[in-house]
Amino acid sequence: MGPWKGMRYYQDRDTFVEIDDTFAEMFPMWAGRILITAHNKKWALTAAGMATGFAASIIMSPAEAGIEDIVPSNKTPDGRVGAVIQIYHRTRRELKTQMILRISQCVMTCPTTAAFDALPKAKRRLKVGRSLRLFGDGFQKKDAVAGRDVWRIPVMEGEFVVEDRFGVMKAVAGGNFLILAESRDSCLEAAEDGVKAINQGAEGVILPFPGGVCGSGSKSGSMKYKLRASTNHPLCPGLKKIVPDSQVPDNVNSVYEIVINGLNSNFVKKAMAEGIKAAVKVPGVVKISAGNYGGKLGPFRAYLKEVLQLT
Repeated sequence: MGPWKGMRYYQDRDTFVEIDDTFAEMFPMWAGRILITAHNKKWALTAAGMATGFAASIIMSPAEAGIEDIVPSNKTPDGRVGAVIQIYHRTRRELKTQMILRISQCVMTCPTTAAFDALPKAKRRLKVGRSLRLFGDGFQKKDAVAGRDVWRIPVMEGEFVVEDRFGVMKAVAGGNFLILAESRDSCLEAAEDGVKAINQGAEGVILPFPGGVCGSGSKSGSMKYKLRASTNHPLCPGLKKIVPDSQVPDNVNSVYEIVINGLNSNFVKKAMAEGIKAAVKVPGVVKISAGNYGGKLGPFRAYLKEVLQLT
């Protein structure tokens, strides 16, 4: 890591990245955490990818979701490799619906898979597997795997095993940081390095946007149309000479946002720190900032100057 001085990271003697004195504004959502096991890593990740599709932002997606981690076979209930995913929604009822839909349509349909609860200590528990058992058309059987109540549902390849109940908990969504760079290439490289660092060094989080990177951040509402959200015009480089409230410096021509959801605010802050400290190393990065709504969106704040002291 290069030298830090105040809110600047010096890439070399004459080049530095400015860190905005601002915060990321985060808000509570309900989260479910699912362990998908399969015959091998390929099929575990295939099911995990399908189950977390169309889930970038609750603004228009039916949920927010992403892949958290890979779990080795010696740490899963059925002794097979697994992938952990997280699914987020505003209410428990809507979250239950999304968990049922995504497990049934994206996991059960995927070859060799099984689905287990990955929040065993959660106080709130939803009857997800119990709802899915009806697909067995009366041929389903209740059983136990590693002390867990499961349903064995007959399917064409053999059987699909799903845990009876899944835990859910209040979690944190909307952690973020913004990368402002001289070119799209340098900005994308910095974003990719940030995502890689988060995936390798953080725990308990997901990055819901495609590849972990958001290329079209939004603002709340619209100035011209009746929309819940519209383009974040103050951060659009193509508008910096047009709009009076532009936040894009003259030498910046691309901006990417990394959005982070996590099981608690500390997980999210740690992930932000990992991502920022990787992104600032890329030549061409000019500034790091964060998105907020002045404290009106949610009760949780992650100040960049405090976040960067975590690792």
